[in-house]
Amino acid sequence: MGFPEVSALRRKLDALNALDQEQGGHDRLERAALNAASEALALQQRNAAQSIRRKLFSLAADLTATAAWTALDARAFARAREHLDSALVLAGMGQDSVTELHVWKTMAMLGYNTHRYTDSLAAAQAAQRTGVARRDPLYAALGHTQAAVGHAALGDRQATLRSIGYAEEALGKTSETRGPTWVSFFGPGEFYSVLASTQQDLARPAEAEAASYRALAALPDGFRRNRASVTARLAIALLHQGEVEQGCVMAEEVFRLMGSDPLPGRLRSLIGDFHRDLLTVAPDSRAATDWADRFRTEWI
Repeated sequence: MGFPEVSALRRKLDALNALDQEQGGHDRLERAALNAASEALALQQRNAAQSIRRKLFSLAADLTATAAWTALDARAFARAREHLDSALVLAGMGQDSVTELHVWKTMAMLGYNTHRYTDSLAAAQAAQRTGVARRDPLYAALGHTQAAVGHAALGDRQATLRSIGYAEEALGKTSETRGPTWVSFFGPGEFYSVLASTQQDLARPAEAEAASYRALAALPDGFRRNRASVTARLAIALLHQGEVEQGCVMAEEVFRLMGSDPLPGRLRSLIGDFHRDLLTVAPDSRAATDWADRFRTEWI
């Protein structure tokens, strides 16, 4: 038992990450990731070189973090937290700072989505302290963008802009060499997506709109869930500037992007935010009435 088994598990992880980027979080993906993590842990119980055992612990941590992420995306927050606690222990056993950063970043996102913004920022700062973030600008940029999300949620505009500036500077220093598949989402498109999110949290809809368009121009077409999330945020930014009809068009585009696949929980929540804001901002407009009718009859 050795590298062939490790490679087979790595391919499973790659396939699961690709599925997440296409469809978003759902129960089947979460279960598949946990099953693969259990397989990795079972393999490391056999006689093997220490280097192989560390790789298997690392893979188990990565797979468990992937399960946590898909649970988070489905808004199953309690399960996500349970998976993250396990993943952090496994990452330590694997002595893998890349996977450790993966776990801390996901913890930061969990804190943000559960409105525990101080916890979110603390987890982002823990990600920044990992060995790989200190030596590799790609992972440094990841840590800085996640810190920006925490600062914006806490309403600290200057700290947000400072973290965004650090992230942009680090991203400009990255090479073409990429890391594991879970980080393949990160590039200019995701940077502008985070920028849009932070500007929205800071109540700057015009800036959120501009960053959203830049994100959509840069995000790969295959990242369908990410594109749909940016589009939903763009719809909200337009609505908050009085562009009701265009906002409705963008909100409708979310459903077209996702096709026949159900919307992951976080994306459904964003659309719910748009729907509530629409009924507050322009309850009697024709565009709002038509969109609300379609929302009730076609999309719920």
